[in-house]
Amino acid sequence: MTSDDTLRQILDLARWAPSGDNTQPWRFQILDPHHVVVHGFDTREHCVYDLDGHPSQISIGALIETAAIAASKHGLRVQASRRVDAHETRPIFDLHFHSDPGITTSPLYDSIERRSVQRRPLSMRALQASERQALDAAVGPKHDVVWLEGLGQRMRVAMLMFRSARLRLIMPEAYEVHCDIIEWNAQFSRDRVPDQALGTDPGTTRLMQFVMRDWNRVVFFNRYLAGTWAPRIQLDLIPGLACAAHFVICAKAAPKDIDDYVEAGRAVQRFWLTATHLSLQLQPEVTPLVFARYAREHRQFSRLEGMSEQAAEVGARLARTVGSSNASLAVFMGRVGAGQAARARSIRKPLSDLLLDDTSA
Repeated sequence: MTSDDTLRQILDLARWAPSGDNTQPWRFQILDPHHVVVHGFDTREHCVYDLDGHPSQISIGALIETAAIAASKHGLRVQASRRVDAHETRPIFDLHFHSDPGITTSPLYDSIERRSVQRRPLSMRALQASERQALDAAVGPKHDVVWLEGLGQRMRVAMLMFRSARLRLIMPEAYEVHCDIIEWNAQFSRDRVPDQALGTDPGTTRLMQFVMRDWNRVVFFNRYLAGTWAPRIQLDLIPGLACAAHFVICAKAAPKDIDDYVEAGRAVQRFWLTATHLSLQLQPEVTPLVFARYAREHRQFSRLEGMSEQAAEVGARLARTVGSSNASLAVFMGRVGAGQAARARSIRKPLSDLLLDDTSA
């Protein structure tokens, strides 16, 4: 018998699902012991990385998958459906929980809270065949995994990330996002990314904090003092080489609507939790996918001159690295490898801050 307390236990685990920059684009409403409403939202209006809200939709899919895995502990199956009358920027999902005596606890259950982002160098030990097989199976029948392994392929991805990072560090729209999402002098953050989890050494981190206090400082350091080089080397080039492999999760059919991106998010979360279950660490690498799509669709995304041309170069590098068809079907990208779990990380808002009352339907 499902109870309100059971649903709160499930949601308390579901809130650990990953989201871009720890935005947590969801709020919960418990209508009865069998029914939870998820009120989603995206950040496209103020986040250049949340193109058409698709990254946020992938996060909501990860949330729904996490809820389903958490529910398995209680012998419950989750049926999720989207309300088609809700605006796409604020999608609403109904989660119905049903008892199912055939359900056993998911082997991924214990990985929900342990899953995190590791931005620092990882072991270059190649993935074992059994590890790759488990990760390939995790994405399910609607997605494939493209693997980029070996020194040559890792170098190409590292250079792709190095080039993509330049856009992140010189365009004002990205600067505004970074100012909002970094919590300085912090090991953990409930609603942002702590600076100690960024992956830079203490000296570079302090310099970044100083420079980012004012956009004019950013422009000066980038123009005259090669201000992007240290963070790009530490955040992109070295980690891009220091891992077992890079991966691209591709949809078998081009995503067309919110439901497709939510389904992709469920696949991404199974992949990530499987990596955690295998004692592997993971870091998302999605900005090249975003910039490549801006370029592919000829969409203006920055007021700074020359950004569209640089995004087109990133898109061309991505296509050469993963293949043109894979680049257009990619929904997620990252690197993976053995290593220690991150000592600093984003945590989450408490469940009490995410619950809405009954009048919010």
